[in-house]
Amino acid sequence: MASTNLGFDAERLAGVGRFLRRYVDEGRLPGWSLLIGRHGQVADTSTYGRRDLEADLPIEPDTLFRIYSMTKPITSVAAMMLYEQGAFELNDPLSRFIPAFADVRVYSGGTADNPVTVPAVEPIRIRHLFTHTSGLTYGWHRIHPVDEIYRMQGFDWAAPVGMDLATCCERWAAMPLLFQPGAEWVYSVATDVLGRLVEVISGQSLDEFVRTRILEPLGMPDTGFTVPADRHDRLAALYTPAPGSGQALRYDLIGTAAIEGNRFISGGGGLVGTIGDYHRFAEFLRCDGELDGVRLLGNRTVRYMRQNHLPGGADLASYGRPLFSETRYDGMGFGLGFSVLMDPVANATIASPGEFAWGGAASTAFWVDPAEELTVVFMTQLLPSRTYPLRQQLRQLVYAALVD
Repeated sequence: MASTNLGFDAERLAGVGRFLRRYVDEGRLPGWSLLIGRHGQVADTSTYGRRDLEADLPIEPDTLFRIYSMTKPITSVAAMMLYEQGAFELNDPLSRFIPAFADVRVYSGGTADNPVTVPAVEPIRIRHLFTHTSGLTYGWHRIHPVDEIYRMQGFDWAAPVGMDLATCCERWAAMPLLFQPGAEWVYSVATDVLGRLVEVISGQSLDEFVRTRILEPLGMPDTGFTVPADRHDRLAALYTPAPGSGQALRYDLIGTAAIEGNRFISGGGGLVGTIGDYHRFAEFLRCDGELDGVRLLGNRTVRYMRQNHLPGGADLASYGRPLFSETRYDGMGFGLGFSVLMDPVANATIASPGEFAWGGAASTAFWVDPAEELTVVFMTQLLPSRTYPLRQQLRQLVYAALVD
């Protein structure tokens, strides 16, 4: 249902949903949910398709989605709440809080079975975790021998069964870094390590800290690291493209993790929630750290987070390795927990400079455009997110509907 007084052309706004419905009608997506906000009001909210194709259950406003890496901004907020209390400085060595990272080594050659390493010339600093410049990586990149080392240790799409966050950090610290800390940008487990930092400093488990300090105060009751039994029927099934046809194929091998629970509380990708909950988080960021009278961060802190923190004002194309991430690289910087648009022309988008955003592995996405006072949240459940150019297309359609 669209509002007519928020600067959108009603027919153009309706065209966003018409375009997205084709993905479902062609069998490429199981279904989706979309929420567009402007000036603090809902401009449009719509759903289409099924949360469970096999059971013929529709997507509804309270459907639960695995948001995967859209967890990262929430974990980053958790850490910055502790920063505001003076618990750490961004330039502090990580080893001050997690000693296992005191003597990290960096890959310089060899194979995954027999790597050659050299000492790190400077420590991993806490700011490197926020910006993915620590030298950590993901096993599922499948590009570099260090990625293979992660997989050999059981770190692919998830952590080894039964391993908790503290043990994972010890394992990551013992493996070679991909590059010298601060030298490059690569999407990584860094935000999971940041979640462990929250635990060490706060004395709470990450899930407890996030629930009591962020989710409950912001009014996000349906978001959490596991799905309680009384909400299982609301959880959307996870799908992946079938080889050859591209049709949405159920993928319970990974999809059931959200209801089974895990000792590994992933600050980089573990949350499940509704589109309405995440829109409240996006609005909290748009409003510079306060929502409905609840302030979790100072306004200057949030504005600092959404600046580009890559050295020298570089973009991801010049500072990052050409590996998978949840954003395009050209004209895109990176802040403390999310991408930051620097140059819309280089990025080939009609969005505003200063827009910040991120997405999740199952093709979910959000962005906030402070200049336009715009928030957009999109939910679906198709793994991996690079399957279709949904995020680019969604931006084109939404901005084209803005006519004030």
